[in-house]
Amino acid sequence: MKFPFLAPDLPLVARIDDLVSRLTLPEKVGQLMHDNAPVERLGVPAYNWWSEACHGVGRNGRATVFPQVIGLGATWNRELVNRIATAISDEARAKHHIAVKAGMRGLYQGLTFWTPNINIFRDPRWGRGQETFGEDPFLTGELGLEMVRGLQGNDPKYLKVAACAKHFAVHSGPESERHSFDAQPSAKDMAETYLPAFEKLVRAGVETVMGAYNRVYGEPACGSRRLLVETLRGKWGFKGHVVSDCGAIDDFHQHHAVTKNAAESAALAVRNGCDLNCGCTYNDLLVAVREKLITEAEIDTSVRRLLETKFRLGLFDPPARVPFTSIPASVVESPEHRALARQAAVESIVLLKNADNILPLRPDVASLLVVGPTAANIGALLGNYYGVSANLITIMAGIVERAAPASRVKYRPGCPISQPGAPGVNYTFSAADGSEVVVAVMGLDHTLEGEEGDAVASVVGGDRPAIELPENQRIFLKELRQHSKKLILILTGGSALAIPEEFDYCDAVLQVWYPGCEGGRAVADVLFGDASPSGKLPLTVPRKTADLPAFNNYSMADRTYRFTKKEPLFPFGFGLSYTKISFDQIKLGAEQLSAGENLRVSVKIGNAGSRPALETVQCYLQSPHTIANAPIVSLIDFKKVSVGPGASTQVEFTLSPDVLRQVDEHGNKVWLPGRYTIIVGAASPGARSEALGAPKPITASVLLAQA
Repeated sequence: MKFPFLAPDLPLVARIDDLVSRLTLPEKVGQLMHDNAPVERLGVPAYNWWSEACHGVGRNGRATVFPQVIGLGATWNRELVNRIATAISDEARAKHHIAVKAGMRGLYQGLTFWTPNINIFRDPRWGRGQETFGEDPFLTGELGLEMVRGLQGNDPKYLKVAACAKHFAVHSGPESERHSFDAQPSAKDMAETYLPAFEKLVRAGVETVMGAYNRVYGEPACGSRRLLVETLRGKWGFKGHVVSDCGAIDDFHQHHAVTKNAAESAALAVRNGCDLNCGCTYNDLLVAVREKLITEAEIDTSVRRLLETKFRLGLFDPPARVPFTSIPASVVESPEHRALARQAAVESIVLLKNADNILPLRPDVASLLVVGPTAANIGALLGNYYGVSANLITIMAGIVERAAPASRVKYRPGCPISQPGAPGVNYTFSAADGSEVVVAVMGLDHTLEGEEGDAVASVVGGDRPAIELPENQRIFLKELRQHSKKLILILTGGSALAIPEEFDYCDAVLQVWYPGCEGGRAVADVLFGDASPSGKLPLTVPRKTADLPAFNNYSMADRTYRFTKKEPLFPFGFGLSYTKISFDQIKLGAEQLSAGENLRVSVKIGNAGSRPALETVQCYLQSPHTIANAPIVSLIDFKKVSVGPGASTQVEFTLSPDVLRQVDEHGNKVWLPGRYTIIVGAASPGARSEALGAPKPITASVLLAQA
């Protein structure tokens, strides 16, 4: 007998109704946990909801490893992020169907990917900040949106894969407290910083939202009526399903102490809209029904939401009816995808210093020493939540491959990545004495920062207690300077590294993040001038750890470029080029604006150098000083454009009224009259940006009239 729910031409609601009507209560409960057992009597296959695709298909064997997300944030390139997400979903579909044909439906082999992480990287000590697009709500929302679009595709009936906006909400460290802390941000901070990216992705149709481990205003995020019922489904109209972070439902009774046992926790979560349990706590829903803590009808609501996702993925339809089932296995780590990974890594590299134009290097440099604990370190390519490849090009390998055959390229590890104490006898220094150029590759790898349980060398559960370079690296690098004619510092890692002293004495400094499978070639492309650097910082780099507020304080006061008054080492949005960029001729479409009107902004960008450039034109809003507690400036739009040598181009923005509104102390977006300043430039505005060599920004003012 063919059940009606298997008929692909029936309306979706009718198919869901039919299948739900045939499931027993234990079978329904089984559907609410991430590892679904098959319902063989109905022909419903097993399914595991947990898959990862942070920067490539993760934890499921071979895949293209794109740059870690913070590096994608540094590209400031919407179109590129969309192309990457499309490539990831191609590989995801191909790998899923290969697994199904082999009879495998296990962990990390499904089509529901718990990506992207759109939490705000509010504190550089957080080990998982590397998974985010940075510290700014607008940049995070825009790039997160492109990730979702590329993953989910644009078919009118079927999802290519299901994307997930996580972790809802106010989740950003410390890792050691994530199972127990209660975040109590002000209404203004909540609406202005922590929620905008989630709202943007929800309104654009992201299929899944993942709740956070922590409490928010006293409620566990995965069982919060305020977050899940009133905000997510009520105000924003979310139609998809909600999944818990893994083990988060157990935290209700084990750590948050808001319930007495697993049955109460499961009932609370489902009743308030957490449909899927990553874990097995929902087994106790059977007890909860028996004890009248929840009804079967309430469980049915979550079952329906989850089944809708399965139907939209085509899991119950003949493969020929689903447009993505014929994607071939050859797309996995294809030459095209590796080329895309290389382009992304190139565009992510941020040039922080280039004294006397030491870069780019001559391809025929006579002798070159590559040194440092992350130069030949595979972990420094990967970050976390990664796939694997048999062809991971380290920075050392990329430089050796690109250097001229006659160049004498040497390699030394130099020093351990984090072992205390300076090295004793070290042959690195004599090698440096005899080299024309020394390239020191220092910083972090995935053992020093990451998620609780993953960053095995972190002494604070995955986070960093200090944002400076590890002390032994600082000691080694300072000595290396004494033996180096020209010293280029390449920084790896997923977060800010405070290097004020190192910045002063190194000749050039680049931040390359965790650059992925083609990372070494991308770094060599920039070092030798085959490509010009175009990355921009998606975060602020403070001068020292002491400049940061308490890590577990969730107020945005004194955090990020929008609220801190302390001068940074490197400002948000900053990144140099190999050419000379200028901004001029700013024009506004109106001198006065009424509520509901768009504002057109036009600016001319010029390239006075001899090299082509990719430049990110950044548009910021500065509010009148009379508005209390407003951000110092806020990013409101950006465009990455190509400008030829000696050429110029016109860049236009159309600013919606929404980005001009302010958030009041109650968390409401309001139209506040006054004179506002529009600032367009190549970095967040400030004296430090210009001191480091960023082009001078240009400004214009507009009067927002009474509503």
